Amino acid sequence: MTAVGQRHGSSYLPFLLIHVASLGVLFYPFHWRYLVWMVGIYALRMFGVTAGYHRYFSHRSFKLNRVNQFILAFLAETSAQKGVLWWAAHHRTHHQESDTMNDVHSPKQDGFWWAHLGWVMSPDYNEYNPRLIGDFGRFPELRWLDRHYLVPPTILAICLFLVGGWPVFFWGFILSTVLLYHGTFCINSVAHVWGTRRFNTPDHSRNNFLLALVTMGEGWHNNHHHQKHACRQGLFWWEIDVTYYILRTLAVFGIVLEIKHARLPYQTRREL
Repeated sequence: MTAVGQRHGSSYLPFLLIHVASLGVLFYPFHWRYLVWMVGIYALRMFGVTAGYHRYFSHRSFKLNRVNQFILAFLAETSAQKGVLWWAAHHRTHHQESDTMNDVHSPKQDGFWWAHLGWVMSPDYNEYNPRLIGDFGRFPELRWLDRHYLVPPTILAICLFLVGGWPVFFWGFILSTVLLYHGTFCINSVAHVWGTRRFNTPDHSRNNFLLALVTMGEGWHNNHHHQKHACRQGLFWWEIDVTYYILRTLAVFGIVLEIKHARLPYQTRREL
């Protein structure tokens, strides 16, 4: 690796085209199975984003063996949100500089739409500092995935087409990708603007119940910024955190190891 990480091309045109392509669902008669495909593939890839890109590669909130680490990285990259090292390196910068002038996506500094999608398409952030992600950058298979980040979503798209033809391709891949983009991006934008604050963190992070449902637990963003390395982000019984529930289930079978738990102030622990 050089002093600067691998380049990821600007994505203005592909981003616009995939939104236009999502209209392809209108050219086929509606069937409930298409909706099931869309929801299922969305949920699978959202888990890849939340458990993979975010809780594992960005924050190391649990451990995996090398094979499962690669599988999770591959699953995360089927989301078409660039390379796993690129994603995690920029997210670590976000936490170091959250809502300051050096934050890569702060709605308080650069506006809502920049935080939501402008930064990820800007050529200013095509690269990343590999020193920020050296712990995972030492694995050649992850560096390969990071360079060839279009391979996983391409394989997924082809498989969906072969299984269900154009309708499943448009519903299961195109439309679910668009929804996945905005579900993920809302954490950068909405979760720093609207919601409640349990912890007095130095940033503007918010807890948002609706976002937690859409993102399988990521909406408890103020909880997360309070303790970024904790695997569980929904701290109360009613704070739904589906990603955490799945990871705890996988831990029962020895797939997920050494989950990091939140350490809470006494007055908060009493409420749990």
